[in-house]
Amino acid sequence: MFARERIKAKDLADVRAMRPAGLLVAQCLAALHAAAVPGRTTGELDDLAEAFIRERGGRPSFAEVPGYRHTLCTSVNEQIVHGIPGDRVLERGDLLSIDCGAIIDGWHGDAAISLIVGGREIGEPADVELMDATLDSLWAGIGALEVGRGLYEVGAAIEASIEESGAQDGRTYGIVEDYVGHGIGREMHMEPNVPNYRVKGKGPTVKNATTVAIEPMVTLGDQANEVLADEWTVVTLDRARACHWEHTVAAHSGGLWVLTALDGGASRLGPKFAPLGD
Repeated sequence: MFARERIKAKDLADVRAMRPAGLLVAQCLAALHAAAVPGRTTGELDDLAEAFIRERGGRPSFAEVPGYRHTLCTSVNEQIVHGIPGDRVLERGDLLSIDCGAIIDGWHGDAAISLIVGGREIGEPADVELMDATLDSLWAGIGALEVGRGLYEVGAAIEASIEESGAQDGRTYGIVEDYVGHGIGREMHMEPNVPNYRVKGKGPTVKNATTVAIEPMVTLGDQANEVLADEWTVVTLDRARACHWEHTVAAHSGGLWVLTALDGGASRLGPKFAPLGD
């Protein structure tokens, strides 16, 4: 599946040029987090996101994927990824994942957040723990991205983090294996694939100015899944709830810059945080 992949070379100017798209995605997701309240439909969130992006000089990435016409993917409860926005009304306590992409000056940003509709304080404890475990695993994977190291260390760090959270929470989480992260730049999906779990080998060596989207997808039950009749929405076979977090990340010789985080990753990366003129 991942044999002989390559990381397409960029330079630091390219990384800097990607930040506006990443920052726009971060700002849009922050606005959507506030707007995702009980009674609102996923289609209304999609309309808000499209207006937000276009009013700020961007274009929605996902709407340019052949066969897809929406700005967001909105995945609710047992939906893992690629949920299509529409007439579904959000209910108090739903576990919602929102995936968003934007283009500015030909460069892409791609990120996803998860939230409890109505606030995490009213969520089921298992859902909140799943959400936190998945987010922690994302940052563990980001922290393992380093110039000169093998790319597959990212997935190993994600899986180790999920195992640790599972031990603390008293459950075995499932890591979705059929959908992985990816390279990103002038296209939204590029080589290399970035698995969210341990695989054999070290993978391609991370180069200076590597940009990838890291996106663990984790379930409360088994990770086995299927695609619904709409040919997009991916759901768990056992209909257990699922969670998705994602960031576009740049690795360079000085450290890491999370292009789709409002603070560039400063609050989570510590000494590895190294913005390039943010």
